[in-house]
Amino acid sequence: MIDLLPDERIDDLQCKGHHIIQNPNMFCFGMDAVLLANFVKHRRDGMYMDLGTGTGVIPILLAAKEPSDGTCQFIGLEIQDACAEMAGRSVRLNDLEQKVRIDHGDIREVSCNYRKAFFDIVTSNPPYISGNHGLTNPDEPKNIARHEICVTLSDVIEAAAYLLKPGGSFYMIHKPFRLAEIFEGLLANGLEPKRMQLIHPYIDKEPNMVIVEGVKGGNSRIKIEPPLIVYKEPGVYTEQLLATYEGEAKK
Repeated sequence: MIDLLPDERIDDLQCKGHHIIQNPNMFCFGMDAVLLANFVKHRRDGMYMDLGTGTGVIPILLAAKEPSDGTCQFIGLEIQDACAEMAGRSVRLNDLEQKVRIDHGDIREVSCNYRKAFFDIVTSNPPYISGNHGLTNPDEPKNIARHEICVTLSDVIEAAAYLLKPGGSFYMIHKPFRLAEIFEGLLANGLEPKRMQLIHPYIDKEPNMVIVEGVKGGNSRIKIEPPLIVYKEPGVYTEQLLATYEGEAKK
C-alpha cells in the first residue's frame, strides 16, 4: 500500500496498467513526456538516464514499454526533493524497484555522481523558458520545471554528453524556436543530430514542440520524421496521435 500525501492523486498512465502519483500543486506531466518516451528506440540490456525526471513518468513509461525479457535499468534524476520522493513512491506503486531508481541530485553535478560514458540512452524534458520571463516565485515547483532556474539547456546537453557511451543516444523534447541553440549545443558536445520530429497542434498551425535525437560521435546525417499533428479539431485527437500514444506509430 502506497501512502498519499495531501493534494496527491493517482493517475492512470494507460500503459500496461501502470499508474503515477501526481500533485497538481507541483508540475504534472503532459503530452510532451509521453511523446518523448514513444520517440525513444529501445536498446536491449541498456542503461537509461532521465535528466530532470519530475514525476518519474519517462523512466516509468520506458520501463513499461520494455520487452518482457529485457534487463534494462532506468534512473531518473531530479533536483527537487519532494518531486524525487513522490516519483520514488510511483516506482514502488508499479512494482518497478528492480528496474527503476529515482535519484535526488543536480544535473550540473553528474560528473561527481555518475561514471563517464556509462549510459546507452539519456532522455530529458527540460525547462523550456530561458531567463526570468513570467516568473513570480522562482522557488515554486512549477516554475522550476518550466523555467531555466536550476538548469539551462547547455547544462542538460553537457550532462548528456558526459553520461553517454560512444554511439549512445540523447533524446530531448523542446521548443522549435530554440532549435538553432539546440543544434549548436549538441554539435559542440560531440552529439550529432540524427533524428527530429516537429509536433503541430493542428495541421494548419506552426509546430509548438520538437523532439531531437543526438548520437554521441555519430556521423553527419539527420532524418526528419513526418510531422506529428495532435488535433484534427478542438478536443479530438488525430489517429496519428492516438497511434503514437499506443506505441504503434512507425519509427
